[in-house]
Amino acid sequence: MIIDDQVLQDRAAVLAAAGHHPYARHALWLGAPACAYHRDGAVLWLVPPEFGPAGNAIGPIEPALEICAALIADGVLRPGQRLHLPRHDPGLLSGRLAVARHDDWDFHWTGVAPPTQPDEERVVRLTDADHPALTALIDEAFPSTTSRPGDSRVVDWYGIRADDGRLVAAGADRSQGDVGFLAGLTVAGDQRGRGLGAALTAGMTRALLARYDTVGLGVYPHNVGAVRLYRRLGFTDTLGRSTLTLA
Repeated sequence: MIIDDQVLQDRAAVLAAAGHHPYARHALWLGAPACAYHRDGAVLWLVPPEFGPAGNAIGPIEPALEICAALIADGVLRPGQRLHLPRHDPGLLSGRLAVARHDDWDFHWTGVAPPTQPDEERVVRLTDADHPALTALIDEAFPSTTSRPGDSRVVDWYGIRADDGRLVAAGADRSQGDVGFLAGLTVAGDQRGRGLGAALTAGMTRALLARYDTVGLGVYPHNVGAVRLYRRLGFTDTLGRSTLTLA
């Protein structure tokens, strides 16, 4: 059960309770209605469905799960909705939450410009005219990504072209809140191993740091090569996350 003195009603109050953590600054959209709950150091906030998952939480996992269970009991959280929670072992959910899917990932962030990379100067901002080429590249090189042309969450697309004009690398600027965010970084299969991923990441990070004091990205921890690359480029701060889909 949620009691009134555990409810936070606006973004400023939520950020204060979350210690202005970069993840909270990213996940709390500017101008989006937000209702949050806090308990024993954990903060969980809900946003309208058009602004992403049903809920995000930061802080200790045990009280975060208690908040989730109370919101499910009250009918606020429902089957099919997603939650981004602090990293935890799935066994911790037994008897508490019924979950259809559980995925672990890491939120990395930096406030420092990356070292200059070879070919970084080839990174350019793309236009609507590039969407067909973007779609073809994504379908070939990264079909599982949720960042695609036409996605309302994408602010801009950046890419690298080969000498013949073919789009061979691309990434989405999915900045939100007051933190820049890189997503869907993709390199054509026949161009991998040439440093284009590093060039794209560095170029996009530098571009977003011109507008934000912090830039973040998400990566699965088993993608060891990507994690190594991002750390080399300065994304050394990490917050472990678990994304749940309620059954």
